[in-house]
Amino acid sequence: MSFTKTTEQSSKYNHLEKMSISELLKNINTEDKTVPLAVEKALPQIEELTKQIVQKLKIGGRLFYIGAGTSGRLGIVDASECPPTFGVPHELVIGLIAGGDTAIRKAVEFAEDSTKEGWKDLLKHNISNKDVVVGIAASGTTPYVISALEKCNKNDITTGCITCNEGSPLAQTVQFPVEVVVGPEFVTGSSRMKAGTAQKLVLNMLSTVSMVQLGKIKGNKMIDMQLSNNKLVERAQRMLVSELNIDLKTAKELIRKFGNVREAIKNYKS
Repeated sequence: MSFTKTTEQSSKYNHLEKMSISELLKNINTEDKTVPLAVEKALPQIEELTKQIVQKLKIGGRLFYIGAGTSGRLGIVDASECPPTFGVPHELVIGLIAGGDTAIRKAVEFAEDSTKEGWKDLLKHNISNKDVVVGIAASGTTPYVISALEKCNKNDITTGCITCNEGSPLAQTVQFPVEVVVGPEFVTGSSRMKAGTAQKLVLNMLSTVSMVQLGKIKGNKMIDMQLSNNKLVERAQRMLVSELNIDLKTAKELIRKFGNVREAIKNYKS
């Protein structure tokens, strides 16, 4: 299959500098509306990758995201949200970015072009065949990501990816590719826009569905969330009021005693 980077093709819009603020906003919004439809087309691929993630997590494995630039940052965001949202260890979902932690805030020149550092970064976490590694690259050509996943394949480690170009080298490297083809960006080549939005939507799905399958949600509530601020404490209290049919005072006492919604429900005696 021939490979064309649609994410690098010229924007359908021209003379952006001559548009009014209103026109710019409307046109960006018009393009953004196409992203969920592109994700919908990729649902079968997303399902296959999610099944693999759940299977690995259930046997004690971990989920790794690996990417560069915007893609790497999105993986780190999703990984960092799992412990407070679902009450899982920080080591369960791990985000890695080319150039290390410095690259989270500032671009590290040519870090994404390394064909050795990706695998080295995985080895620092004692990667094994119980784990699953998902490469994130809008272009589907990032050497840092592809080379790491090639090494994973050679070491019998399950591999997947999220990319926004069809038939990319990255998608052809992994066992479970997710290709969300969003087309040219509003600003030519600015893949932090539609491509970034698509990647975020897929990451939401992968982590949320996996955690639901692991029993981290009851009904539709985050009963294992970490109560790290007043907003979350109040949310936990409301959950108990609804779940146990108790008054707010009793809910507050339960949260103070157990510090966790699941434990409060488990130990409540009416």
